[in-house]
Amino acid sequence: MYNKSKGFKRIVSLSAAAVCMMSALNFAPLNDKMSAEAVDDVMTAFEITQNMKIGWNYGNSLDAVGKSGLDSEIAWGNPKATQETFDAVKAKGFNTVRLPTTWYNHLDASGKIDPAWMARVREVVDYCYKNDMYVILNIHHEEWINRPDFDTAYEEMSAQLKNIWKQIAEEFKDYDQHLIFEGMNEPRAAGTDYEWWLAPSAPVEKLFEVVNKLNQDFVDTVRSVESPYKDTRLLSCPPYCASGSDINMMSGLKIPNDPYVAASVHAYSPYDFCMGDGNHDTFSETYATDLEGILKNIRKTFIDNNIPVILGEFSASNFNNTEARCEWATAYISLAKSYGFPCVLWDNDARGNSDQSEAHDYLNRDTNTWYEDSGQVVDAMMAVHADDSIVWGASDFTTQKQYTHDDISKGTEIKNTAGDYDSGVEGKEGSPAQIIKFSEFEGKDIAVQYKGGDPELAFMDAEWGGWTTVKPYYIDDKNGIAYFSADDIKTAWEKNNGNVSSLNSVIIRANGQTSVTKAAIVNKGVLVEDTGKPKPTVTTTTTQTTSGNGSTTTTTTTTAVPDDFEFEVVKLPLTLNGEKTLTFTIEGTPGASVGGGFCYEIDEWTSLDWEGNIGQNGKLELTVDISTLTSYIKTAEMQIWWSNVWDSKTETSIDKPVKISLGSSSEKPTDSSKILAGDANGDGEVSLADAVLIMQAVANPDDYKIENIDAADVVDHGNGISPEDALAIQLVGLQLLSADKLPTTSEFMKTLLK
Repeated sequence: MYNKSKGFKRIVSLSAAAVCMMSALNFAPLNDKMSAEAVDDVMTAFEITQNMKIGWNYGNSLDAVGKSGLDSEIAWGNPKATQETFDAVKAKGFNTVRLPTTWYNHLDASGKIDPAWMARVREVVDYCYKNDMYVILNIHHEEWINRPDFDTAYEEMSAQLKNIWKQIAEEFKDYDQHLIFEGMNEPRAAGTDYEWWLAPSAPVEKLFEVVNKLNQDFVDTVRSVESPYKDTRLLSCPPYCASGSDINMMSGLKIPNDPYVAASVHAYSPYDFCMGDGNHDTFSETYATDLEGILKNIRKTFIDNNIPVILGEFSASNFNNTEARCEWATAYISLAKSYGFPCVLWDNDARGNSDQSEAHDYLNRDTNTWYEDSGQVVDAMMAVHADDSIVWGASDFTTQKQYTHDDISKGTEIKNTAGDYDSGVEGKEGSPAQIIKFSEFEGKDIAVQYKGGDPELAFMDAEWGGWTTVKPYYIDDKNGIAYFSADDIKTAWEKNNGNVSSLNSVIIRANGQTSVTKAAIVNKGVLVEDTGKPKPTVTTTTTQTTSGNGSTTTTTTTTAVPDDFEFEVVKLPLTLNGEKTLTFTIEGTPGASVGGGFCYEIDEWTSLDWEGNIGQNGKLELTVDISTLTSYIKTAEMQIWWSNVWDSKTETSIDKPVKISLGSSSEKPTDSSKILAGDANGDGEVSLADAVLIMQAVANPDDYKIENIDAADVVDHGNGISPEDALAIQLVGLQLLSADKLPTTSEFMKTLLK
């Protein structure tokens, strides 16, 4: 049985299938670029972020402002990096380096980047590449972006952004997928009262619009530069001010429609502990709860919507609180690892900085050794990554248990809780406290209807002490309602304060910015049993029996069809040619309930799920709307996951095999007589997708069929398809072989690849 979307396990990536077959060929690579693409697996965006694991920022160096020339790297007091710097970073356990880099102060009057500066940046990138590390290169501290008139200066900013990124993309066009480009650092309206948070005066929609348009400009510019990696280089885009702690800012980010774009956020969280005026001596339970809520929202906003994310900056300033920082580091990386996104530690080597809120000092760059106290914090992070019991991406909120509840309007309202709240504004962190006794909601749930960040409940005793925070056990995203269990509240309270009878009042706390519409006490939620299979059919029979004394006895018998059947997956491989809809015919036993999915791959397999009942004619007609699929998706599968009927004689559920066939489509496939040589999937162009389809057909001829064999058979035409055909087509996709050279011969290929 397979679950939809993120839960649907990808069996093998399409590019991996092609690479595995091509690696068996004994051809010499044409050059290093060809070797990287033909031998190494082409990673998906999610594979890249998983492989990045944990990173380190080379902060306050290449990103210096106010000075030009090569000496700008030391303008903030740090020495210039050497190979030994990144050797130390690698030896500590980091496998990713982020290189914050400022460019505007290295431009001449015509907008050209100083060649000496570009060469220095490339030299530092190469330090990392020599250690087989991932590298994030960005534009940082750009004063032409971070400006008070941010919301009205799009045209000027767009031109500058395109100019800089075109030059960077051309300079690094031959660097493989280990190099990631980050479009902007923390784009914001600098110097305003809404620079770092969405104050009431903020033109929110316009701010978000400008950020999204700049992100699209960045992606379009990089993709326009010819490169073997132009379509598979990971690009990362930030929301307004790159906030990862405010779900409203994250929700305003519109990710460009591209399979290799990730979100980029920063989270020095919880802020009071990491950089604010809170208690730094202890990483308290309240801090831990705040951190979990913030990182959960990052996962919920991006990964659960199939968008990879990179947490590009995080750190806890050094307040001489090593033990507390180690506890924070363990909690932070444990959550991030289980949620499935890499984190990159901010290090400015600010030992002795007069502003201790910015004391992010880990590596002594004068000696390339780790400070003893901060080194322990890094060790705590590395211990989490070495702990196999914490599985990458295992905490998947798309698989949360489902509950049904009564309508919130039918509950007992908790009054005076509605309002707009902001965890970052003093006096507006939550609702006014309302008197409530545990006896009022014992055995029930408290429901909070809201928009924005997921709320939390904070309970207190009559003396305003015993502060206890509780998170929702279930969130109905569709209706925007968070549910809190009385059992969870009791457990949390008694852990801190003893008998629950002392609980006296409640506050609804904001998570970032939270707008509360209503709060009420409702009946306890009912768990919905959902195995991914059809619900059991329940039959109820009522009989009445009259005894000798005239009394009547009513007996009710309930019979449920069990749902513990198994079924072998049936697949129909498909080549997409621009259809908007596809119609399928499912054949099987009349009355059988059948379910499955239309499955395709973006960064990993995704499915459009369906279910239905086979009619008395033994057929079920299904029409799947695929008009929203992007044009680069050329291959897919229609799959049947289960099929059953109820046998009344044996009172058992019986699996019944079924057949699946393709019916009609809203658009006819391209005429095969007009297919270009190499265009195996018939989409009108020769690309890597054609090579992948050939490799699938070679590896699994029963599952993958190529209708355009003549177009696919490009090497020694007439001998049938082979891995050599895929290799030739891949060379075309990499622009290392002209499409007009197809068909070709194996002898020509050997000569080309020498």
